[in-house]
Amino acid sequence: MKPRTLVVGDIHGGLKALKQVMERAAVSKDDTLVFLGDYVDGWSESAQVIQFLIELNETRNCVFVKGNHDVWCEEWLREKEWDKVWGFHGGFLTVKSYESINDAERLEHLNFFERMKMYHIDDNNRLFIHAGFTSMHGPMQEFHPSNFNWDRTLWEMALTMDKHIRRDSKLFPKRLLIFDEIYIGHTPTLNYDTTVPMNGCNVWNIDTGAAFWGSLSILDADTKQFWQSDPLPQLYPNEKGRNR
Repeated sequence: MKPRTLVVGDIHGGLKALKQVMERAAVSKDDTLVFLGDYVDGWSESAQVIQFLIELNETRNCVFVKGNHDVWCEEWLREKEWDKVWGFHGGFLTVKSYESINDAERLEHLNFFERMKMYHIDDNNRLFIHAGFTSMHGPMQEFHPSNFNWDRTLWEMALTMDKHIRRDSKLFPKRLLIFDEIYIGHTPTLNYDTTVPMNGCNVWNIDTGAAFWGSLSILDADTKQFWQSDPLPQLYPNEKGRNR
């Protein structure tokens, strides 16, 4: 089978979902796995997700993009203090998952977070980024790097684009002309009443709400075929994740 580029959506502590969807996608050692970030905060296995990914990276070709929740967790691992906003958005659950992780493993996890990429551009001029960017010249010239983890305007623009505007029109957004395709997470498709990956213009959103009541998704960047885990509440029936 031809090696694939498989894009993995926001995991949010759902290790059971990650293992299940990787099995359903029949991930092989020849595939490249691009993770779009937000590995933690949600279900009870955030620390275990990070340990799994560290070990996975030893046998698979992986790219790890950093999400906003990962920034919070990295800061906590480094400073031993957490942001109250982070705690409200799943941080307390992540801290609890680290109760069984020793100091050496915590340091290994911190180093893993520090090595993550803010974005990745592959040989096919495809951008993989957690949230977005605002510079018309691309993420390489982004004025506020935090946009890589937080921006939603890229997705909102792509989703509402007039389909009649041609790429050679002066009206076509310059941000969308830089790359052939853009892959993001960050904004759950559940917000738009859908449980599957969404496409707007040349932007693909792979966050299908695993932090809440959705599933975890893997999408083949070449064919657009995708696979999904069971909804996370079914895999963690005694937990709420980030559902309130």
